[in-house]
Amino acid sequence: MKAYEGEDIRNLGVIGHGDSGKTSLVSCLLYTAGAVNRLGKVDEGTTVTDFDEEEIVRKISISTAACFLEWSRKKVNILDTPGYANFIADAKAALRVVDGALLLVHSVSGVQVMTERVWKYAQDFDLPVILVATMLDRERASFERTVASIQERFSRTAVPIQVPIGSENDFRGIVDLVRMRAVVYSPGDESGKHQQAEIPAPLKDETETARTRLVEAIAETDDQLMERFFEKGELSQEEIEKGLRAAVIARKVFPIACASGVRNVGAGPLLDAAIANLPSPRERGPFKGVNPISQEEWRRKGTTDEPTSAFVFKTFADPYAGRISLFRVYSGSVRPDSTLYNSARQTAERLGAVSSLQGKNPVVVAELRAGDIGAVMKLKETRTGDTLCDKDHLIAYPPVEFPVPAISFAIEPKAQGDEEKISGALARLCEEDPVLRVSRDAQTHEMLISGTGLEHVKVAMEKMAKKFGVHANIKQPKVPYHETIRVKAEGMYRHKKQTGGAGQFAEVHMRVEPLARGTGFEFASEVYGGSISRNFWPSIEKGIRSVMEKGVIAGYPISDVKAVITDGKEHPVDSKDIAFQVAGREAFKTCIQQAHPVVLEPIMHVEITVPAENMGDIIGDLTSRRGRLETTESAGQYQLIKARVPLAEMLEYAATLKSITSDRGTFTMELSHYEETPAHVQEKIVAAHRAAAGKAEAEEA
Repeated sequence: MKAYEGEDIRNLGVIGHGDSGKTSLVSCLLYTAGAVNRLGKVDEGTTVTDFDEEEIVRKISISTAACFLEWSRKKVNILDTPGYANFIADAKAALRVVDGALLLVHSVSGVQVMTERVWKYAQDFDLPVILVATMLDRERASFERTVASIQERFSRTAVPIQVPIGSENDFRGIVDLVRMRAVVYSPGDESGKHQQAEIPAPLKDETETARTRLVEAIAETDDQLMERFFEKGELSQEEIEKGLRAAVIARKVFPIACASGVRNVGAGPLLDAAIANLPSPRERGPFKGVNPISQEEWRRKGTTDEPTSAFVFKTFADPYAGRISLFRVYSGSVRPDSTLYNSARQTAERLGAVSSLQGKNPVVVAELRAGDIGAVMKLKETRTGDTLCDKDHLIAYPPVEFPVPAISFAIEPKAQGDEEKISGALARLCEEDPVLRVSRDAQTHEMLISGTGLEHVKVAMEKMAKKFGVHANIKQPKVPYHETIRVKAEGMYRHKKQTGGAGQFAEVHMRVEPLARGTGFEFASEVYGGSISRNFWPSIEKGIRSVMEKGVIAGYPISDVKAVITDGKEHPVDSKDIAFQVAGREAFKTCIQQAHPVVLEPIMHVEITVPAENMGDIIGDLTSRRGRLETTESAGQYQLIKARVPLAEMLEYAATLKSITSDRGTFTMELSHYEETPAHVQEKIVAAHRAAAGKAEAEEA
């Protein structure tokens, strides 16, 4: 395939709510353009862009996939993105590198939750958008209702550039309002072939009215066009086409098109509209980055005569091909067998074959020029968000900011000894999904996997099993409670053991004191005169720390305590290290039990963003979870709620938030501090510990 210049490239992100028909429409675009010889179907698992086994089984897109086609002597790179909440972050990374978006809106359901989310992403990246009313062949589909939903939720300057011919099962074509021509498809023909025809008589008044609104919207974006429109009552065809393109690129007008991915109706006219009205990479520059050494802002115009720079926006972990890196060339050109410098990791990367991806299939190319999107395999150090560039002309583009995982689960290997395999497999999955996080809790020693929701984590587990042959279960993680004391207390313990030979003897007197939250542990001695030799102090501390790890009342680590040796005795022959460890341990236990021990629970700082109409229900739910409201702030149509809530009450919060807000709410949380549990909560925790300990003793017996 030939190398395309920037002005002959269009980079499109296909975005929308799940089940709005994104993957089906992409299949139609590829088939209509002749990029593939078969129209892929989601239900049959034959689409180009849903090639992962989990995607085929679940019939949804889980991660962004790249494909391309050639149309009107232009190369069109398409990024098909996920639309479900658990995987929507991948759409954000895709929109970071495209120059325009096709935002699909379901013609039965209208604007949905994730439609709003990806609209906001496009807004954040200042992307021109063409809205596409899809599923027009469905029962109860309504183009008029869809347009009204779009205008109400997004922009009054969203105007149709097409109107459908027929509705529901009779949807058979479109009227192009820019050129005022009809495009008609044959019933049952999924080839994408169509015929131009006269506008049907019943639609003439409707289309004339719709065209007038379109021309008015275009004229309102430019003073000169407005003057001509007032003078003549119309604009020339050239003025309409040029004015529409300029208005779309400037995000002053958002065209609305029509399509059905199931019947392959509207694909060709949609490609025509995208090429005519969405910008080339050249028109989107210059592109901002920084010099990674001086942190000085640098810009690249996005032409081939500049030093090479490329941004890696997606990574796939393939068990056979290894790591596959998808990148956008921002300047210069990328060729096979060349060396580029990773400015983020300060290392050189040798490139092998360079390709354009058609789903999972690489199409090897001799060169990718500024503005193009491609892939390279087996880069050693490069990860998502890194910049590859000329070593003599360093630049780093800002990485995508991914959302913080909202939910964590503990991982249990199904086979003993598989922990190392699990760690390796999950590390590779985290490379392709930056939202997925794996960690180990230092207190509970559990391996934790964190993601946007239960479905996100389940998919990761399935991928790990199918791609790498490693199986594991997930469960709710343990809450990392602590134990501490309320008051000072004193105690002592004498350890004396005689076995016939050398005996053991140690006596330790001790005082414990509470410390401020977060202080940890302090150890001191007030022993004077040698009642306990200094060389035995570390042995006593070792005994104390063994108790602190396991706790006294509920099996959790003890914190924020000071232990002080006040007195003791030793024997010239029988006193030894092990004896003072035992005495220190038991003396500390005695003191803790007399110092009003309590269980501390982790309190999380929680920030929740919800639609304004759900705020009352959310605050009520937080109160039922022992949460303390701090502030509420307005964020457009949403409200930001800040609160402090016990971690134990937040383990299953993601499902509740989804239910209350119809999946429109999001939340983040981080550890704020530890505080005492209420008495009734502590009773349950202590009772559970005693029951578990009793069961363990019974099993040992």
